[in-house]
Amino acid sequence: MSKGRARLEMSQGVSVWLLDAPNGFGDADFHAHHAIQITASLTGALSLTSAEGTLTAPVLAVAADARHRFEAHGLLAFIFVEPESRLGRGLTERLFSGRDLAVVESPGFARHLEPLRAAFDAQPDKGALLEAGRKVAEALAPGIEAPLPDPRIQRIIDYAASHLEEPLSLAAASESVHLSPSRLRHLFVEQTGLAFRTYVLWLRLVRAVTVYSEGKSLTEAAHAAGFSDSAHFSRIFKRTFGLPATTLTRL
Repeated sequence: MSKGRARLEMSQGVSVWLLDAPNGFGDADFHAHHAIQITASLTGALSLTSAEGTLTAPVLAVAADARHRFEAHGLLAFIFVEPESRLGRGLTERLFSGRDLAVVESPGFARHLEPLRAAFDAQPDKGALLEAGRKVAEALAPGIEAPLPDPRIQRIIDYAASHLEEPLSLAAASESVHLSPSRLRHLFVEQTGLAFRTYVLWLRLVRAVTVYSEGKSLTEAAHAAGFSDSAHFSRIFKRTFGLPATTLTRL
């Protein structure tokens, strides 16, 4: 596949990627990431495949941590939502019902996609793309008051996100919330679906992609997130998103 063009805005809770690949993304590998993914075909076509089968539709959603691959061409919007957030829990309740994939069908939903389409070739203010993506996600879970994670787990997540340049251990984390390592290990998996170490790796990846999207090199992005080098970051990116980081040319 030839390189596509990308416009990215990322945060810990919601991230938005606009990718334009006229020649297609047919070579994406099976992969999984700790985020709910809403994918919209703004032009072209889109299919997603998981162990459950293949769905083809203009807008599709993938549950957090579900292995999947996609085939598409044209302009795509990817909206990633942290599943532990209130919005993420609402989306999980509304869209999936135990499934990996879902077709997104909602009356009047297409109008929420227009700001994303317009933002690709424009130069939106910083944060505008992220806000447009958030509104798309919120339109899919209106009125749901989903509970937040256990406050002790939320403190651990917040602490880890702000100390990614340091070594992070479950033992040290357990002391900060006055739990034994074994109890925290169980509670963390119960609340997030991931082991603490795996979750920290996801946070590092989000940080690295954020730094890369701001114009830094892959090496600078890798070091900012605590990866040993750009090769390590690139391997994790490919395993998580199904495509190499170097596939994309930023706008």
